[in-house]
Amino acid sequence: MLSTIIKWVAFAAAIGLIIGCFLPWSYFPEIKQYFSGFYSYQNEYGRPGVLIVPLAAVAALFLLINKLWAKRANLFITALLVGYVIKSYVLFTNCYGIFCPIKQPIVNFLPVFAIILLAGVIFSKLPVKKNDQ
Repeated sequence: MLSTIIKWVAFAAAIGLIIGCFLPWSYFPEIKQYFSGFYSYQNEYGRPGVLIVPLAAVAALFLLINKLWAKRANLFITALLVGYVIKSYVLFTNCYGIFCPIKQPIVNFLPVFAIILLAGVIFSKLPVKKNDQ
């Protein structure tokens, strides 16, 4: 019962990551533009949503597969996702010289969603059989 709840909370966190990539992450008043996971002025910060969205989608898919290989692969995918989301958070919210962005609310939730997804993958249980590999 608890394992099922953990799995669905992690699934919701993966959906939150995907939706969060399409919302504005920071506002730069100097250039009067919002940056999101898919847009930054002249692509200066890259487009982290291009990697975050597929990784979160694959992690959500692997949560639904009750196989040992899927859980092992999902551990790797979500650990990579946590690191990349934290890197993107730091990049999009730190000051660049004297120019500081205004953080939008969703950017604070992205690392939380990624950590919840990783915790859900770690703590979800599988019915493991002797020949399940």
